Amino acid sequence: MESSNKPKGKALRELFADIFPQKSWKRISFNFIVVPLISIFILYLFLDVMVMPLITRHGSDFRLPDIMGYDLEAATELLNHVNLGIEVTSQEYHADKSPGIILSQYPPAGTKVKSGRIVKVVTSMGAKDVVVPLLAGFSVRQAKLNIEAVNLTLGDIAWTYSDSLPEKVVVFAYPASGTMVPIGSPINLMVNRGRLAGIIFMPRLVGKQLEDAVAALEKLGLKVGLVTHIRNDNYLPETVLEQSVEETTELEPGEEIDLMVSTTE
Repeated sequence: MESSNKPKGKALRELFADIFPQKSWKRISFNFIVVPLISIFILYLFLDVMVMPLITRHGSDFRLPDIMGYDLEAATELLNHVNLGIEVTSQEYHADKSPGIILSQYPPAGTKVKSGRIVKVVTSMGAKDVVVPLLAGFSVRQAKLNIEAVNLTLGDIAWTYSDSLPEKVVVFAYPASGTMVPIGSPINLMVNRGRLAGIIFMPRLVGKQLEDAVAALEKLGLKVGLVTHIRNDNYLPETVLEQSVEETTELEPGEEIDLMVSTTE
């Protein structure tokens, strides 16, 4: 009964002394092995539960928003809102993006990041202007090479006729040579097709009477081919309704042109 009235702390100390007597190998082992191990374990728990979350902000990571296509000011505001920084690492010319537009970002959008992370971006400098090179007097092939050499592109090719220039050479370019244009711009060419003499262009025959249409073709050195009659009460008989070759088409002498003409029968 006396032992049951002892304070629990004193009873535990007596029990500990019975198990680990002073200067016994058990007490020495406990003091130099067990106690350090327990201390290390407690320290580990403290660091893992209390300290590491403060250092790593455990649980505060989130997915990085996509800022590509934003202008720099808007992207900066967006990132500041989620406590992220931004750094422009380089700038590049871009024909389709205005100056300040973000072309790429690192880390990529969707990457898990923590507050305070710096997002590195590449921004556009806009379209770089280049000088249209000299093109008049060059062949189409050489003109195309000259255009591409300064990072421009070949646009439309139109044809003209000149007796004073060689055939298939560039007469002039548009925009004109020496003009400053954005990189990647199309350059249109006017090219000499050759001498005008001997070239026949298809006239407009629709609406003419068949007799007048035949005379017009013969005058140009062309021939009437198949004439098809179709009933149409909206036109006078023998009116040309269709022609087999479109107006202004380049033709060789002697070519035949088919016609469709009206009839009321």
